[in-house]
Amino acid sequence: MPLGNILVVEDDPAIRRGLVDALSFSGYSVQEAADGGQGLRTALAAEIDLLLLDVMLPERDGFSVLEEVRDAKPGLPVIMLTARGTEEDRIRGLRGGADDYVVKPFSAKELLARVEAVLRRSPERPKTLGTVELNGRTLDFERREVRFKDGGRTEFSEKESELLHYLAANPGRAISRDELLSRVWGLDPRGIQTRTVDMHVVRLRERLRDDPQNPKVIVTVRAKGYMLAQGEPD
Repeated sequence: MPLGNILVVEDDPAIRRGLVDALSFSGYSVQEAADGGQGLRTALAAEIDLLLLDVMLPERDGFSVLEEVRDAKPGLPVIMLTARGTEEDRIRGLRGGADDYVVKPFSAKELLARVEAVLRRSPERPKTLGTVELNGRTLDFERREVRFKDGGRTEFSEKESELLHYLAANPGRAISRDELLSRVWGLDPRGIQTRTVDMHVVRLRERLRDDPQNPKVIVTVRAKGYMLAQGEPD
């Protein structure tokens, strides 16, 4: 049984063949497409577990393919492949919904490691949540607020709500700061030194009435990241 079904969309025949061979040798079932149009049609019609998508493609570029794939299959993991390594391109791809962004030239080992990492995360991809009951609090993501048993309520900012939603949609899993920067902020975390995630967690704990000395709602997992305590999604 294959490890997963992967679609490779790459117009360079040599690179495409190398990717197909490396993935096949590692135990994946692989389909391939040589242009954006064919790639989009296959991605929408086939049962695949991951899409490897080049940016510079004939017929349709990778960004437009990504946009339509995200609309039709929001849970499908996508790794972008490109020779364009500028920060603007990486941010555009990640904000467009890509799970990772690999700049050419890359080694087969690096690519396979990224495929494995994205597939490991994919079962935990966020689902859309309405409300979550958690330790006497009701998290309402539609209203962007928390309601307490004493009748009090506190609103979240848009980014605070997105961060809290990502944690709530991945129950029981410690999520790294790098993953949060990538999935919530749409940034490539490589080489970035920032305390943005930590500062947002501090503010969320205040709004949630979560004891900063002994937090029971947003828990810090040493050397791993943050995790939301278990709740009941609605």
